Amino acid sequence: MRKSDCAGSYDTRDFIDACRNRNIVPHVACNDSRRGGSTIDGRTTRHEGYALSQGVRKRIEEHFGWGKTIGRIRQTVLRGLRRVDQHFKLTLTASNILRIARMPCVVPLGAAR
Repeated sequence: MRKSDCAGSYDTRDFIDACRNRNIVPHVACNDSRRGGSTIDGRTTRHEGYALSQGVRKRIEEHFGWGKTIGRIRQTVLRGLRRVDQHFKLTLTASNILRIARMPCVVPLGAAR
């Protein structure tokens, strides 16, 4: 059985039914705020893999949020696909370096504790 990892906008009856017909577990974010509630039911949310998938989704989205607010990738001033691509990669690399620096267990070799 495969899994599909998608955003909350895929929480529709047609998409969920199509995934299940293809024997794919839909790991989409529950959209409880819309009228009628989420189409994701206990068949998906009861599994440990679903909770892990949603946790990983949150960690990934934190990088994009940081890049949009601090890294200025929301509305870039650069032109050209190559320059925008380099700016995007540099911004997310900086976000990742900051994440690593905040880890309490990471201490450089030879550093005093």
